[in-house]
Amino acid sequence: MKKDLVSISDLSGAEIGELFRSVKEIKQKQVGKSKYADAAKNKSLAIVFEKPSLRTRVSFSVAWAQMGGHVLYLAPGDIGLGKRETVSDVARNLSRWVDTIAIRTFAQKIVEEMAHYATVPVINGLSDDEHPCQALADFLTIKEILGTLQGIKIAYFGDGFNVCHSLLLIASKLGANLWIAGPKEYHPKKRYLEAARKDAARTRAAITITEDAKKAAKDADVIYTDVWYSMGFESQARKRRPLFKPFQVNTKLLAEAKPNVMVLHPLPAHRGEEITDDVLDGPNSVVLHQAENRVYVQKAILYRMICK
Repeated sequence: MKKDLVSISDLSGAEIGELFRSVKEIKQKQVGKSKYADAAKNKSLAIVFEKPSLRTRVSFSVAWAQMGGHVLYLAPGDIGLGKRETVSDVARNLSRWVDTIAIRTFAQKIVEEMAHYATVPVINGLSDDEHPCQALADFLTIKEILGTLQGIKIAYFGDGFNVCHSLLLIASKLGANLWIAGPKEYHPKKRYLEAARKDAARTRAAITITEDAKKAAKDADVIYTDVWYSMGFESQARKRRPLFKPFQVNTKLLAEAKPNVMVLHPLPAHRGEEITDDVLDGPNSVVLHQAENRVYVQKAILYRMICK
């Protein structure tokens, strides 16, 4: 594994498999002492966040604490990345004090710059382009429930934004077929599609982009959705709602999929917009399992970065 986790592209399919095996071991040894219990003893994790967070902040904090480490949370006003202080100066200073850095910011280039200048591992906790830790937890969840990833059909509905980009990269590495359904002007960025299709050619995964929600949902093993407008794009809500309405995940859409289809959402959800309450809280939903897996995946990532 590389020093940093800036993108799913930093991982090979084999390395993702190793992380998943580590998670299995972590879960089996939650009770009692294991090699993970004191792995971060006397070590510090700096959480540098420019965006609000529930799952990412708590899961990183809990994972590190369960490994015996100390967490330092730095809120948006504490640093002022690129304003009060340059990203390079922040990275170089933090590297003198802490053992690893998790960053949640807007531009992907800020994550990349932090990783470039830091001498300690940097983990992308979300940017406008990618959310690698989320995608890893998502695919772990799918594998745990379905038992396989190769050849399954995953249908994603909504904005081709950060989560979608990371799903593209990981699906193609692990051989899963991914359908992305949404308005044409909000399809994923070309460079992510090109990178995914390059890996898909090797793993025999199929990547399909469509504006037909019904076709995407047909016989799907997994249905995944995310908010129609992410943090920083709230001003576009009125414009986006009518465009994305045909891609809402509701009982009618679920009827097109397999009877036992899994429903995933990275949360937080805009209930009644991208997903209805009866689906989000229904028997097909595994969103809480998905959210819980963030802790285990991040513990596995942190362990490999600080102990290997």
